[in-house]
Amino acid sequence: MGHKVHPYGFRLGVSRTWTAKWYADKKEYTASLQEDIKIRALIDKRLANASVSGVEIERGINHVTVTIHTAKPGIVIGKGGANVEILRQQIGAMTTRKVKLEIKEIRQPELDAYLVAMNIAGQLSRRIAFKKAMKQAIQRSMKAGAKGVKIAVAGRLGGSEMGRREWDKEGRIPLGTLRADISYGQVHAHTTYGRIGVKVWIYRGDIAPERAARDAGVPTQIGTGV
Repeated sequence: MGHKVHPYGFRLGVSRTWTAKWYADKKEYTASLQEDIKIRALIDKRLANASVSGVEIERGINHVTVTIHTAKPGIVIGKGGANVEILRQQIGAMTTRKVKLEIKEIRQPELDAYLVAMNIAGQLSRRIAFKKAMKQAIQRSMKAGAKGVKIAVAGRLGGSEMGRREWDKEGRIPLGTLRADISYGQVHAHTTYGRIGVKVWIYRGDIAPERAARDAGVPTQIGTGV
């Protein structure tokens, strides 16, 4: 049997950090966790068409900072910042703390696995052939500078009676290498004949973890001088 590990959980504390940064004792932990889940659900619902890849939540003593990573910041902000103000008020109604909202633009959506998976899922819902959708997505990502891409789809592909799993790959995907910067996304495509799962792995190169660089005596920031 395969022992599959989530690419993000495997790299926590080495080349990746947590998407929720806060500490709470026993009494407050449950309430804070439920608050986080509600905030993420609200953002998913309100910004379904804004290509949101991830949400980071950071808590202080009396404030909550919500960072939204999106490929379409214009839709999130809205005309004159109207949409972002409404969203801030709705999040504020869920918590007693002061809410700070930050929008970060994803400049290369082709290198974000979740956005690539969303794009493929959208195509499958529109009845586009899965092989064509996979091939085009891989070509776009490789052209954008990815070192390796792997895409897997599973379900009643093409409306067939029996569900199956198909995958395509280009380049290398070193999932066992901790310093490898792997972007991973998993999305469900809702079609008339059932649900199809889409998984995407994108290898974007290596990150030198600070601890490893420090142990080796390599400076983490390289200056222009020789």
